[in-house]
Amino acid sequence: LAPALAGGLVAGGLVCSLGGPQANPALTLALLCTRKLSALRGAAGVLAQCTGATLASAAARAALPDDTGLVTRVSAVGTAGTALAWETFATFQLALAAFAVAERAAPQAGLALGSAVAAGALAAGPFSGGSMNPARSLGPAIVTGVWDDHWVSWGHPQDTPGCPRQ
Repeated sequence: LAPALAGGLVAGGLVCSLGGPQANPALTLALLCTRKLSALRGAAGVLAQCTGATLASAAARAALPDDTGLVTRVSAVGTAGTALAWETFATFQLALAAFAVAERAAPQAGLALGSAVAAGALAAGPFSGGSMNPARSLGPAIVTGVWDDHWVSWGHPQDTPGCPRQ
């Protein structure tokens, strides 16, 4: 419960204070697929997001005595397929919330996105770690060298309308 609430509060606070900066490659790809972002800006954004996540993970690993909590993992509760399904669902509902508040000038955007992050982490957390953010999973994997079932974080398809599947 604590990590989900912490993630939701941080996401909500960032949206309220910084106006919703892009920090998630899944959302950036959704913006690309819906043509709300150019290919160059999207590629630069994903590169910046992954670089930032790696640097933040290195700082967290240096500051924390135990880095086992950094890496998102498929839990023993289910299989990698179950984790993929939950991660896909959680990321989709986060993207849906992000698009919903982006289309309207909603003053409660921070609450909506923070709640979506917390809800996704609570729902998917027991199965996949509830990352909903491929960069959040990539940074710790690079820093720790733990790549177990890492593809789950990047493997979910973009279920955004108008986005072709690979």
